[in-house]
Amino acid sequence: MGLSSSMYSSVSGLLSTAESISVIGNNLANSSTTGYKSMSMLFEDVFYSSITTSGGIDQIGNGSAISAISTDFSQGSYQDTSEAMNMAIAGEGYFIVEDPQNDGQIFYTRAGDFTFDDEGYLTNSSGYQVQGWAVDPDTATTSDPQTTGALGDIQLESRTSPASATTNVSLVVNLDSDGDDNSTSTTDPYFSLLTEWDGSADDPLGTTKYEYQTTITVYDEAGSAHELTVYFDQVEDGTSGSTTWEYIVTMDPSEDVRTINGQSVSGTSAAGLLMAGTLTFDSTGALVSQTAFTLDSTATGDLTDLSNWTLAELSTDGLPVFACNFSGSANASTTDEADAIQIELDFGLSAKSITDSWDTTVTSAADIGTDSTLLFGFTSTAYDTDRTSSNDSANSTDNSSQNGYATGYLTSYYVDEGGVIYGTYSNGQTQALFIVALASFDNDQGLQLEGGNLYSATSESGTANIGRAGQGIYGSIYGEKLEESNVDVSTEMVDLIVMQRAYQANSKVITTVDEMLQTALGLKR
Repeated sequence: MGLSSSMYSSVSGLLSTAESISVIGNNLANSSTTGYKSMSMLFEDVFYSSITTSGGIDQIGNGSAISAISTDFSQGSYQDTSEAMNMAIAGEGYFIVEDPQNDGQIFYTRAGDFTFDDEGYLTNSSGYQVQGWAVDPDTATTSDPQTTGALGDIQLESRTSPASATTNVSLVVNLDSDGDDNSTSTTDPYFSLLTEWDGSADDPLGTTKYEYQTTITVYDEAGSAHELTVYFDQVEDGTSGSTTWEYIVTMDPSEDVRTINGQSVSGTSAAGLLMAGTLTFDSTGALVSQTAFTLDSTATGDLTDLSNWTLAELSTDGLPVFACNFSGSANASTTDEADAIQIELDFGLSAKSITDSWDTTVTSAADIGTDSTLLFGFTSTAYDTDRTSSNDSANSTDNSSQNGYATGYLTSYYVDEGGVIYGTYSNGQTQALFIVALASFDNDQGLQLEGGNLYSATSESGTANIGRAGQGIYGSIYGEKLEESNVDVSTEMVDLIVMQRAYQANSKVITTVDEMLQTALGLKR
């Protein structure tokens, strides 16, 4: 029994070490494979035989066997790439991919070598489609995009960004406190720009009628660009320590297709007039109050008559609004009509809350006349850090902005640490498009190796837990990077030498047993 047991033990040792060398060889072969996780073989002793000794019954071993092959799921280092959709996970999680050629079979991988194919699908190098969620369009431009719909293929179905109409115009200007008063009106000095405007003339407002103007480009709902011009003129109101300027907001009269109370504005003296009002500054040149009037929806007769200009509505942000109706839509020419696109005018101050309103008993521009005490503001005012001023320096536009844009075309994309894929468009917009899904398992060691850097779930691994990068247990995602193999080549070479020596030692036992058997057979001769 002794010799046969020795032979069996040595053969089992040879088999075990040979398999271990196969594992080491596979590690070395994949030392440059993206996302590869090194493996190691665990051994165990096999059954024992009982023998009688002088001390009683003892046991003698019969060799070794393979206990398990363990995978090291520790983080690999990162390799920088130039491909925007290459991704690496820092921490827990696997990318989820689907094989479209195999009934949608699901696999999991740490290799994020992804690109968009010619059909717009985000795929890995084998053509498997990456899984994630579409972004809720209402949150696409916010700092915290949210998912919508079920988990599915990430596919760019459109490479355009739809146009968005302007709904806010912000202007920060400085109006020279030493500017001239160009008003010619003795009865309504705060609205001389309005009464002087003639939208039916080739030059609606001569250059001698105002002190300063600034122009900003805005967009209608179809993405077409239009210009709004705001004119300013100082008013000598005689109020000690304060300065008042009047202003009007205008568009190109030839583009004005509004209809007010059944009357076409086109071709009238009011063509192009959108808003009129005043700005009041304190002795330091700071803007402290504002008035704003727009055409009333019930206006009749001469639309430049001040009685037709009533208090502007306030937006939910506490800003006065006006309507342009560039497209000539029905029920969209005044701010109180159902289909109107309201445009906020922001000089840097607003009503503090949506429950605040205009602090006045004035109902129309005609009520003010020459009485500066009737000029008003909001019942409670909020001031921006940067706002329009009237200082002793040249007229200037310090900042102007608006929130509309034309149709844009996708020019580039990127992914952030939360796995959100953003598209950048030719119209200057950046929008969240998709959110990459990650999976985790209760037992990573139970995953089935499928080749091609892929794993599949088994009963041993448990079902996949799905989540978003950076939330809960899931790691972050880094774009333009790939996770390298975590194989330590130097360690593998040392292990290879150890297994080689173990193999040689086991083979030496076999040759020794063979010599002993030869000696035993020779005893018969």
